[in-house]
Amino acid sequence: MSVLIKPVNTEKANEGSELKNCYTFEVAKDANKIQIKNEVEATYGVKVKEVRTLNYGPKRATRYTKTGVQVGKTNAVKKALVQLEEGTIDFYSNI
Repeated sequence: MSVLIKPVNTEKANEGSELKNCYTFEVAKDANKIQIKNEVEATYGVKVKEVRTLNYGPKRATRYTKTGVQVGKTNAVKKALVQLEEGTIDFYSNI
């Protein structure tokens, strides 16, 4: 199984990549910083300066309907902020 799941494409992530050379990825929950660094360097051919990780828990929601109480939740997500020493990552090069 791959450590990197997908790149995050939001306004905040795009701003970080343009201004700070920092890219955001959704990663496997059991991945550590060293594995993430090695995977990014091998996949994109760049040199990684720093890796920061964030664990987001599930968001829970409750709805009261005619049939009763409906309880739901979203999935937990782990994100990694990868700052590069030099160079850029082009996610749209193979389109």
